[in-house]
Amino acid sequence: MTPRTNALWNSDVAASALKASLRKLNPRLLVRNVVMFIVAVGACVTTVISITDLATGGPFLFDFQITLWLWFTVLFSNFAEALAEGRGKAQAEALRRTRSETLAQKLLPDGRVEEVPSLLLRKEDVICIQTGDVIPGDGEIVKGVALMDESAVTGESAPVIRESGGDRSAVTGGTRLLSGEIRVRITADPGDTFLDHMINMVEGARRQKTPNEIALEILLIGLTVLFLFVVFSLPAFCRYIQVSISLPILTSLLVCLMPTTIGGLLPAIGIAGMDRLLQKNVIALSGRAVEASGDVNVVLLDKTGTITLGSRRATSFIPAEKGVSEEELAEGSLLASLADETPEGRSIVVLAKQRLGVRGRDIPVPPEAVFVPFSAETRMSGINIGNREIRKGAADAIAEFVRSRGGALSERMSAVADNVALEGETPLLLADGARILGVIRLKDVLKENIQERIARLRNLGIESVMITGDNPITAASIAAEAGLDDFFAQAKPETKLGLIRKYQESGRLVAMIGDGTNDAPALAQADVAVAMNAGTQVAREAANMIDLDSTPTKLLDIVEIGKQILITRGALTTFSVANDIAKYFAIIPAVLMVRYPMLSVLNIMHLATPSSAILAAVIFNALIIPALIPLALRGVNYRPQSAISLLRHNILIYGLGGLLLPFLGIKLLDMILTALHLC
Repeated sequence: MTPRTNALWNSDVAASALKASLRKLNPRLLVRNVVMFIVAVGACVTTVISITDLATGGPFLFDFQITLWLWFTVLFSNFAEALAEGRGKAQAEALRRTRSETLAQKLLPDGRVEEVPSLLLRKEDVICIQTGDVIPGDGEIVKGVALMDESAVTGESAPVIRESGGDRSAVTGGTRLLSGEIRVRITADPGDTFLDHMINMVEGARRQKTPNEIALEILLIGLTVLFLFVVFSLPAFCRYIQVSISLPILTSLLVCLMPTTIGGLLPAIGIAGMDRLLQKNVIALSGRAVEASGDVNVVLLDKTGTITLGSRRATSFIPAEKGVSEEELAEGSLLASLADETPEGRSIVVLAKQRLGVRGRDIPVPPEAVFVPFSAETRMSGINIGNREIRKGAADAIAEFVRSRGGALSERMSAVADNVALEGETPLLLADGARILGVIRLKDVLKENIQERIARLRNLGIESVMITGDNPITAASIAAEAGLDDFFAQAKPETKLGLIRKYQESGRLVAMIGDGTNDAPALAQADVAVAMNAGTQVAREAANMIDLDSTPTKLLDIVEIGKQILITRGALTTFSVANDIAKYFAIIPAVLMVRYPMLSVLNIMHLATPSSAILAAVIFNALIIPALIPLALRGVNYRPQSAISLLRHNILIYGLGGLLLPFLGIKLLDMILTALHLC
């Protein structure tokens, strides 16, 4: 099982983040965050001045304290980013441990099998895997059926079935074959496997900045340039009004004027958002997709495997007329389904055994019995016992089968089959030669809590649309039962693609969930494309998010985390801008009221001295960043509400809070500095 790093503060992760924060002082790394780079330059300047003070007898204590807290500001910002990255790296290390240096049984062109290290496998190689083997690389099953243990990747202990030729043929390196014997075609070279991409994304090394994040950074850079201009022009103004101002004070003013709080926490917010996705067992291959998920207003869902369990279940037997009993229908259904390994076939066996009161797994089958497998041409399956031909299948296929034996499908049984279909369920007819025995009713079973999740999507302002290849009657029934907003029946791959483009042309953001090869075009077009890890390699390559648990309703969690990232960024930006106001009231009067005592009226906090006021503002500016790290990592709690309500809430909590808290904090720090005679 993949370990989770749920705790905000983990001693090992924190220690590693502390070391990483020192490495991030490298100017080539620091320049990526312009705000913190300017603070670091200011810290270097005041460091030089502090050293000069020692030689010249200048105000060393004051300048040294300014220097110390400026470096702490930079380090705390680096620590916030490193802590967010460190939580992901701890999980990446756990993922890396699942990728063992295993040996692979490579199938050669001449049919021989050669044992080679897994790292030597290349795309298109075919390998043989047996019970107990670890899958050495990503691939597609080309032969066989397997029971897989995917806990090393998904964290879920329940085994899953993978088989060739369908939408669940993909296997992932690092998982284990529990039973069966399969052949796998490798689909990725070493270093480019799904597990490698997971590790890279978890570590955040390739995390791309989102458009909103880039826009906010541009705003922060603009404000920083503006305040640089203001501060650089201040010495000339001070000389004009005959007020002396030192370089450390100018640096302190610049740092407190700049939006250092959000500048220091912005990288951590984005990284932590992707980490929260990982906690939900979702790997985001694009930061843009994470952000887009917060603005999604249409989600397209497949019926099979998404809305429903993906396997229909037999719910009842409806005997035909002319003396056919339910026991006779159940017995015939049981015999016709013994060799049917599909979920529908197994459910018919279970229901028939319940009706007949049969216990145990062994059902007596005559030795002369011959099972007839299902085929796409006949659309039937069954069993031959001597002269008896028992078949089950689609209504029109069984009707043709009965006619070829001299029988006929009665109007009553035709009406029964039509009524079952009208109710959104699937009718299977059972025949014994020329004689119709009755109808087996199959029902699509909705996934647990799907109605509640669809309702939650609606509360988020998201329209849910089901796309299915089923007939319109069945689709309408399932859509109504699940509480969906709309549905499209008898849909083909081009239908899905066209629908997504239609929504996007109207200015809406679309999320799509899929697992099959036929979903790949639509996944590539969607703004947020979530592929099931259990799906095909083509679907996973077309998506920008991968759900390791293969739980389609996970989209709700993805949307909420996307909204949480946007809200957290907005809330902390509001707080950062608001708390600068208190710093103005602390530093501006402190700089000017010695020359102009009348400006003391602006000293509304009654700070003791100009030195204590400036130092208290700088210290508060440094301490507020680590105080907000837990909020940046955890995210602001999201609850469905209108944009106006959200704006009002942000202004009230983070705007007003950001305005009042610095006044209290700076005043308290001023009292402590004065009491300790530190300035």
